[in-house]
Amino acid sequence: MSGIKKLGKKERFLKIYVNLPLGLRQEIILVLDDGKPVTWNVAFVEVGADTALGDVILEKLARLEII
Repeated sequence: MSGIKKLGKKERFLKIYVNLPLGLRQEIILVLDDGKPVTWNVAFVEVGADTALGDVILEKLARLEII
């Protein structure tokens, strides 16, 4: 397949994030099971730091087909 690699969840998230208008990054994109809202900026910090919360966020975004 000519060296094309399928993007993982983190790569898909980052590709979308960098193309978002700055004002949109403050918008809530999902609500966690405990009721806490998550904005694009919060997701970026958690995903970038490879935290357990970042993994949960990536899973939920993938399930919602946002990434």
